[in-house]
Amino acid sequence: MARSVLCRGVSVVQLSRRTPLLSAPRCYSQSEPEPLTLRQQNHGIRRIILNNPKKRNALSLSMLETLRENILTDVDSEDLRVIIISAKGPVFSSGHDLKELTSARGREYHMKVFQTCSEVMALIQDIPVPVIAMVNGVATAAGCQLVASCDIAVATEKSTFATPGVNVGLFCSTPAVAIGRAVPRKVAMEMLLTGTLISAHDALLHGLISKVVPEERLEEETLGIAQRVCQSSRPVVALGKATFQRQMAQCRDAAYATASKVMVDNLALRDGQEGIQAFIEKRKPVWSHKPENVHD
Repeated sequence: MARSVLCRGVSVVQLSRRTPLLSAPRCYSQSEPEPLTLRQQNHGIRRIILNNPKKRNALSLSMLETLRENILTDVDSEDLRVIIISAKGPVFSSGHDLKELTSARGREYHMKVFQTCSEVMALIQDIPVPVIAMVNGVATAAGCQLVASCDIAVATEKSTFATPGVNVGLFCSTPAVAIGRAVPRKVAMEMLLTGTLISAHDALLHGLISKVVPEERLEEETLGIAQRVCQSSRPVVALGKATFQRQMAQCRDAAYATASKVMVDNLALRDGQEGIQAFIEKRKPVWSHKPENVHD
């Protein structure tokens, strides 16, 4: 489990021994604000931690821009294999910062907020590595959208999810894009029209999340999934993720045509042939993690 340590009176996150920091954590003085997110990487696993619990990890424009930067940094590096997004505090994310959405900010600023949010959500699905949401608490509105946008989501039993925008006069139309593609339509509409919280077990039942675990096992279960992803070839995973996203938006026959061509492309990869050869020879594959074809 993650533990908190004090450094000049300010809390910073330090991971368990299974995922040590690459360098010593930076200390922040009381006059210097902590960063909105924390980023750490080890053994192919990047941890991005939403770090503004006092504001319920609201997805302000600054938070979204920082999250985008943390996702994109060295995203094509062979050393990056999977990303885990989690949060400090009892709220995973409460969604947009409503103080940024008052009329005083103006239409242009509002457009920038929602465009940036949409870019981040699409980015999560478009990058070549899987993204896992590790949820321990409340995820509402754009925070729920963030969970729905991730490839995999593991949540604790106490976690809850909702799109309550309708209750404050702002229908959750952009969260609905991700949520409506993750859960059945009528479930999505009930969430959007009522704003009612649903439990982690209901979220699992409807497909919003992948797994529900006790709080004390959240770190272990999430890291276990990430480590299993790291055992596979990076280009094979990247090809598979991209193809899944593409074919899900197609009709059945077009999806089969797309997937069939990609299977042939996969076989042409050096790692594709290495995996088959290793299976035949009853040994572990030795991945190159390079998107090279056999005949290159």
